[in-house]
Amino acid sequence: METYYAVIFTSQRTEQDGDGYGKMADLIDALAQQQPGFIRVESVRNEEGKGITVSYWESLEAIQAWKDNAKHLTAQQLGKDKWYTNYKVEICQMIKDYSFAK
Repeated sequence: METYYAVIFTSQRTEQDGDGYGKMADLIDALAQQQPGFIRVESVRNEEGKGITVSYWESLEAIQAWKDNAKHLTAQQLGKDKWYTNYKVEICQMIKDYSFAK
C-alpha cells in the first residue's frame, strides 16, 4: 500500500445518554465506511470511559471530506455537548507498517 493516513481520536466519555451514544457510534461507523478514501477503523474503550479510535484513510482530502460530512458534524457537536469531557484528534502519515499473525 502506498502512503496512507491514520486519524487517532482519543476521548473521555461522560455518563450521559449511553443509548444515544451507542446508536450514533454505530451510524457514524457505517457512514464512515461508505466514504471515498476510507480504509478501516479500530476502536476500544475501557470501563472508565477512556477510548481510542483509529481510522485509516487514503488521503488528507478524504479525511477532510469526512470531517465535513453533515451527519458527522452533528455527531461531533453532540460529542462536545454531552458525550465527552474531552477529546483529542491526531492525524499521522503512515510511513511503514508490518504485522504478525499465527
